[in-house]
Amino acid sequence: MSRYQELKKNLFGGTTSNARQFGMIFTLVAIVLLFQVLTDGLTLTSGNLIAVVSQYSYILILAVGMLMVIVAGHIDLSVGSVAAFTGIMVAKAMDEHNLPWPAAIAFGLLVGAAIGAWQGFWVAYAGVPAFIVTLAGMLLFRGANQYVGNADTVPVPEGFRKIGAGFLPEVGPDTGYNNPTLLLGLAACVAVVWREWRARQVRQQMGADLTPLWVSGIRLAVMLGVIIFATLRFAGGRVGTSLPISGIILAALVIAYSFYTRNAAGGRHIYAVGGNARAAELSGVKLRRVNFLVMTNMGILAALAGMIFVARSAASGPQDGLNWELDAIAAVFIGGAAVSGGLGTISGSIIGGLVMALLNNGLQLEGVGSDRVQIIKGLVLLLAAALDVYNNKQGRFSVFGSIMRPFKRDDGSSPPDTTSPPSGEADTADKADKATATG
Repeated sequence: MSRYQELKKNLFGGTTSNARQFGMIFTLVAIVLLFQVLTDGLTLTSGNLIAVVSQYSYILILAVGMLMVIVAGHIDLSVGSVAAFTGIMVAKAMDEHNLPWPAAIAFGLLVGAAIGAWQGFWVAYAGVPAFIVTLAGMLLFRGANQYVGNADTVPVPEGFRKIGAGFLPEVGPDTGYNNPTLLLGLAACVAVVWREWRARQVRQQMGADLTPLWVSGIRLAVMLGVIIFATLRFAGGRVGTSLPISGIILAALVIAYSFYTRNAAGGRHIYAVGGNARAAELSGVKLRRVNFLVMTNMGILAALAGMIFVARSAASGPQDGLNWELDAIAAVFIGGAAVSGGLGTISGSIIGGLVMALLNNGLQLEGVGSDRVQIIKGLVLLLAAALDVYNNKQGRFSVFGSIMRPFKRDDGSSPPDTTSPPSGEADTADKADKATATG
């Protein structure tokens, strides 16, 4: 194995799954650098990065839930309408019934859970395809949003706006930066170093192959460099702005769901169902419960995304949530998920979402009209699929190739997947990753 291949495989976690994100990460970096040059340095300014997180955090939250839905082999077209309906219900509850904003947030999450459970029942127990159920939900809850709100905007109180338009407070001595943001960045650096050290310790104890020390050093340097750069940018914004509260909520969700999907039994069941539902059921996985919980979870996250958007907008309106489902689905597929299910990661979806967010932001900074922005975003999505097909023809890892491989005859005409390790190596690495997380 060449040094480049070794670096590609191990740079972002030491597993084949994470190595598949290698190209997408470089795509993200290329987009950032391109617009950094074209906009004369505006892309990476503190104000712009803060605005990107604030403007697109709700889409990335939707992408977290959509990834689990797609991995399970389904699709959810209703998330934008569910977010809009939840937003108007919460706004009405606070405006007309004087519900305190903390209770309103809990009420909104319950509304989302109820809608998700409703759609989950039809998918899991009635056997109606998720595409049909959520298409009906898209129409149903879009109409319900306009009916309940009477097609008017409904304002929300100041306290509620913090979850969408708030920032970490200014506390402590005057350092020229936002101190809570600096502390979060320091904690993230410590966590990354500890995780890398712990991973090497566990692999050594289990007798697994250790990642070359030079690769670990490069990986740590890259990750620490990104964390430090982002910390200083977010902490160095104008007084009163820093890391958005919505960004903290997103980060917490990414960490929690990444751990759940990679290490918890329930998360592994989702991948098993998406990979081969019948085999998973024969292995003891409760198929209906998994599908029900995936759809319910999507409803909760859609409700959260809707409330964050309403909080940032300071009011709920009839046009909220339009086309959100398309952005969330695009983020998941660009991030490497398979159409047929069973493949994809939370981090990959976030990377895909950031690609779309920074592309959209850069085009806006360049003054490109919304019509051309949509055209370019569509071409980017198509290009991602085309590159995947090309990789399949070249014998590299391919999402579409993985989907079609079971339907091809084993006649030696298809090139092998050269990125997959031998079964023993994959099992050993997987066990080591599990032990690291539980340790």
